[in-house]
Amino acid sequence: QVQLVESGGGLVQAGGSLRLSCAASGRTFSMYTMGWFRQAPGKEREFVAAISWSGGRIYYVDSVKGRFTISRDNAKNTAYLQMNSLKPEDTAVYYCAADFWGGGSRAPTEYEYWGQGTQVTVSS
Repeated sequence: QVQLVESGGGLVQAGGSLRLSCAASGRTFSMYTMGWFRQAPGKEREFVAAISWSGGRIYYVDSVKGRFTISRDNAKNTAYLQMNSLKPEDTAVYYCAADFWGGGSRAPTEYEYWGQGTQVTVSS
């Protein structure tokens, strides 16, 4: 069982930065691939980024490549999403998710555990 709690969301102007954190409970955090997803009003939940248990494999959706960086600290049971050069179209609720021994899937259905989400709003 893993419990996930996101933090770090907020309101920022276009071009600004935010760093999201995802704190996980449990001693098996290092066995999970961690993913970040987002959902804007009226839209489906969208894959943003994923990082393997060791950090050796990282995946991004094309729209955030070069702007967002996913990372993790297994000693702190925490995953991060550094978001730079934010755009209004990045506005959404951002969720972190955990996939036991996952392969970095982009499908939300592959992730067993989810956080409650944190709102990111980018103003133009």
